[in-house]
Amino acid sequence: MDTSLFDYCLPEELVARRPAPMRTHSRLFVLKRVPGVFIHERFYNIKNHLRAGDLLVLNDSRVFPARLIGRRLPGGGKIEALLLKEREHLIWEAMVRPGKKIRVGDCIVFHPGELEGEILEYLGKGERLIRFICRGDWDKILNRYGHTPLPPYILKARRDNAHTDLGHTPPEEPGDRERYQTVYARDRGSVAAPTAGFHFSENLMLELRNIGVNFTFLTLHIGPGTFKPVTTERIEDHEIHTEYYRVTRESAEVVNETRRRGGRIIPVGTTVVRTLETCSDENGIVHPGSGETSLMIMPGYRFRCADALITNFHLPRSTLLLLVSAFGGVELIRKAYGEAIAQRYRFYSYGDAMLIL
Repeated sequence: MDTSLFDYCLPEELVARRPAPMRTHSRLFVLKRVPGVFIHERFYNIKNHLRAGDLLVLNDSRVFPARLIGRRLPGGGKIEALLLKEREHLIWEAMVRPGKKIRVGDCIVFHPGELEGEILEYLGKGERLIRFICRGDWDKILNRYGHTPLPPYILKARRDNAHTDLGHTPPEEPGDRERYQTVYARDRGSVAAPTAGFHFSENLMLELRNIGVNFTFLTLHIGPGTFKPVTTERIEDHEIHTEYYRVTRESAEVVNETRRRGGRIIPVGTTVVRTLETCSDENGIVHPGSGETSLMIMPGYRFRCADALITNFHLPRSTLLLLVSAFGGVELIRKAYGEAIAQRYRFYSYGDAMLIL
């Protein structure tokens, strides 16, 4: 399938630089696949489109302050490191920038006397293995000096709006650490947030429970590959990133029992869809387990577990847009995105939400 089918032009001002003032006050684009109609709402009215017996499945992965900024020795140049995966205590795979200048044996000083790093190994373009020297508790030090790993397009949009260069762009703003996180996040491990969950508050979740909507949780730790565009001409030639997932026996039983009772399974976010589809069999039965998933969902895929979907508006040529197009239909999603642009919805991680029924 031709990748260009999933390209579109988005006015820069529609890239959400910051979240809505209140989580539940983001806009909600309701797409009913049959008969193919659009409804414009606020997220706090999502209860009007759910019913007793529905099950919302949420990703409880927690974003950690994975972005570190330091100076390289020798040379003193500015270095950014995005932590990806901990191989063993204090030894991490990381994306580094500028990659060409960072060599094996180099030392990076993130905070003198407390946090430094040594480059152990070259892992590929832009990636290195780093051994950290941490004088103190690792988690406390990381929370003190690490920054929220905001997506590059948010930082760029803020920079462009402020007319400043990269060197003067704040790595995060007050409030990012709270708002680039779901209210139900608990299992630390993501370097990108499951953003479809941003729109839920604790009060809204309580309201939904009171009308008979149920919740269960699974875990998928999101990596930076979620922002990587499909650069191949054919979608089938794209190599998707792998991510760790875990589905407990309890959560699998809740999903399967909902299915037996005739309730709808509604994933909150594409990460939940990928996890459920990874763990379900041909009959739509979800099995508990954990591991690494590299499932890539594109148009033509037969969904086994998802009946509806809550999601955000995604980057062009992204695997996330491919998944949403597979679920909603290529032409209908293209029309919906055109309508969202015309109606001035806010796009991407801090943007508005879509409910596909």
